[in-house]
Amino acid sequence: MLQIEPWDFVQKYLDFFKEREHAILPNVNLVPKEDPTTLFINSGVQPIEKYLAGESHPLGSRLASVQRCIRTNDLEGPAHDSVGDSIHHVLFHMLGNWSLGDYFKKETLTWSYEFLVNELGIDANRLWVTIFSGNEDAEFDQEAKETWLKLGIPEERIIPLGKEDNWWGPAGKTGPCGPDSEIFFDRLPERGINGETPGEEYKHTERFNEVWNNVFSQYFKDGQGVLTELEQKNVDTGMGLERTIATLQGYSDNYQTKLFMPIIEKIESMSGQSYPRQTPGEFTPLPLTDEVRAFRIMADHIRSSVFMAMDGVIPSNKEQGYVMRRVIRRLIRYGRRLGIDSDSVEPLADVVIEHYHQQYPEMKAHYDDIMSVLKKEEKSFTKNLNRGIRELEKVSDEVANKQSVTINDEALSLGAFAFYMFETFGFPPEVTYEEWQKSSVAVDREKFDEDLLLAKRSHQDQSRTASAGKYAGGLADHSEETTKLHTATHLLHKALRTVLGDHVQQMGSNITQERLRFDFSHTEKLTDEEIQKVEQMVNEQIKNDLPVTQKTMPKDEALNKGALAFFQEKYPDTVSVYIVGDDPDNGTPYSMELCGGPHVTHTGDMGTFKIIKQENIGKGTRRIKATLS
Repeated sequence: MLQIEPWDFVQKYLDFFKEREHAILPNVNLVPKEDPTTLFINSGVQPIEKYLAGESHPLGSRLASVQRCIRTNDLEGPAHDSVGDSIHHVLFHMLGNWSLGDYFKKETLTWSYEFLVNELGIDANRLWVTIFSGNEDAEFDQEAKETWLKLGIPEERIIPLGKEDNWWGPAGKTGPCGPDSEIFFDRLPERGINGETPGEEYKHTERFNEVWNNVFSQYFKDGQGVLTELEQKNVDTGMGLERTIATLQGYSDNYQTKLFMPIIEKIESMSGQSYPRQTPGEFTPLPLTDEVRAFRIMADHIRSSVFMAMDGVIPSNKEQGYVMRRVIRRLIRYGRRLGIDSDSVEPLADVVIEHYHQQYPEMKAHYDDIMSVLKKEEKSFTKNLNRGIRELEKVSDEVANKQSVTINDEALSLGAFAFYMFETFGFPPEVTYEEWQKSSVAVDREKFDEDLLLAKRSHQDQSRTASAGKYAGGLADHSEETTKLHTATHLLHKALRTVLGDHVQQMGSNITQERLRFDFSHTEKLTDEEIQKVEQMVNEQIKNDLPVTQKTMPKDEALNKGALAFFQEKYPDTVSVYIVGDDPDNGTPYSMELCGGPHVTHTGDMGTFKIIKQENIGKGTRRIKATLS
């Protein structure tokens, strides 16, 4: 086996293609600058995708790179979650070389073979390849087959496969597309030609591991599904660093390599548990125990989190920040399974930075910022966990005796209660289940999952109904922090109308656990004095500890009583109204708005209101962001 260091391997790859007149592209930020369709760079080709359509690249027609990438499709839940196996990761590095109308199949397949066999010393007898078998739209890839035969790959190791395996694109309904040819390493060549091939049931098994894919973008698919030959034929290749290094070093488990093992060793020292080791060259898969899975997820997620923080992502409830929040909180949850109950993020992040900073100097340069972001999220989630556990303890007897929990006079199934805990306290349903397991409470897992799914769907249906009338107020969740900021939004709205005038109308809002964002009609930038007045007015009403009440009434009655509603045509005939201060039947409320809630019961425990930013978002609309502390 080849004991090459990961970054020496990367440099060898880049040097190989540099010698073949390829310009080396920079390894760019994970957050795409020009592609709003994805949250993260998810492939090596994404930063140069627009040049595949024919636009000239400033560095030429031959390009190569190593690019950090993130893919989140493996985080959609236990049924689809492959992160935790031996080869899938949230963050990974993709090596690639591209031809933009320059060379084509013969050259790129030849170079792939030469790099693997001549440069790395891989035994050619351990290489299998797949090619496109053809269909009614595109012909069998004879050129790829002939090239592989000339390079010495015997026909029995050249496997034709259909569109599901050996066809790329288009990314949308129309666009460039074409066949591809994948290269696989045979971990168990002693089995010989026995019917096992790197396709279908044997793909990505203990025997075969994909190391390289060459995509030939030679067709354009139009709106009718018709393929035509492209004038500019491109080559797009990809080779995953983590998977390839493991294969070269004789492992079927990527976590045995230096890209992960220092993190694994730190987890071992923190947990007092051991991660099993593979003997190089044996390729025997490790049993996927709960402990092995927890080790892998912790190692993968701390590495992913550090890279996201390095690239400026901050945990939140939207877009990239939401992914980062899920990854960090998942890391903490799996740490608990290994007995690591607190302060796991900083020591693990230290290991990542120590072992990656030479390739990424910005990690050291932004060390304090990275640590601050990660520790703040850990502190917030740990607080949620501790509070959630206390809530679970309050209902433990009821759960054990009745297999249900009564909330607001309604008996909730255990799955529905788990969703309530998530919505109210940000407490993950999986942790609810785990805590009951620790307490030896017998819970039917299948029914728990079914009831949890039903509760989620019911909530989604209600949210869709509410948002159709601009009713939900842009809330990310119903946690305590978000609820306080929701009430603060009503106080802010009233204060803006008082300070600036009644022309101020709500144009939109978005509220997370960290901040509120409020869009309103106003053409001028607020002066420092106006901002100070608004803040003072909101904080005064918080100090006054005003009651917040909810009433249901006919829409016309609510409007006649002075309730604010700026999407009137979309509200139902009967509406929910939130009142801050006196009841309108007995006095003059401070604020009264049509709203679906939730809100605090009194303003007194909300904290101190602070405007942190204002901006012009066009068309006579301004935006304010504010916090409570």
